Amino acid sequence: MSLFDGQSELIENILPYDGVTSYYGKVFSEKESNDFFNRLMREIEWKSDQAVIFGKVIETKRKVAWYGDEPFSYTYSGRTKTALPWNETLLRIKEKIEAVSGESFNSCLLNLYHDGSEGMAYHSDGEKDLKDNGAISSVSFGAERKFNFKHKTTKELVSLILENGSLLMMKDTTQKFWLHRLPTTTRVIKPRISLTFRTIEKSR
Repeated sequence: MSLFDGQSELIENILPYDGVTSYYGKVFSEKESNDFFNRLMREIEWKSDQAVIFGKVIETKRKVAWYGDEPFSYTYSGRTKTALPWNETLLRIKEKIEAVSGESFNSCLLNLYHDGSEGMAYHSDGEKDLKDNGAISSVSFGAERKFNFKHKTTKELVSLILENGSLLMMKDTTQKFWLHRLPTTTRVIKPRISLTFRTIEKSR
């Protein structure tokens, strides 16, 4: 199943079952999107991501950053990060996303992919720090990239293109039943920034 057309309108649940994921298309204008992209490139404290694979610490080309209401600790891929305080640009984006989605978020994980050679393998965002079945809103600025979902049991695939200034929201049981990835490609030579707004549960 592919969803490449008519993406300027909200798609109510692009998943066929076992989860709720909505693609809102472009929620920022082209001018706003390009301005935010440039600001994020300059202002964010980007660092190479690290993961522990077979006991070894691997450093990725992809850059990451972690921001939030408080200095939340967030552990994934065997590494723990501490959230930095929001800056004005992130708060402006967050306000818009919350207004559009009707959800609220207390943190944001950012990824900088320099070109299509950098991506993300299939995974689900099921870390214990995250709100159970909570919404995760993914905002894209920069290069358009293909995005895939794969059901953990049936292996059914759903694909779409994430546009510059677009919003994708995953919630309910999506993370329990579906994997998602950003596949690599030789066709994309420009960078993309993704912001995944999420909710950390302090009591967990």
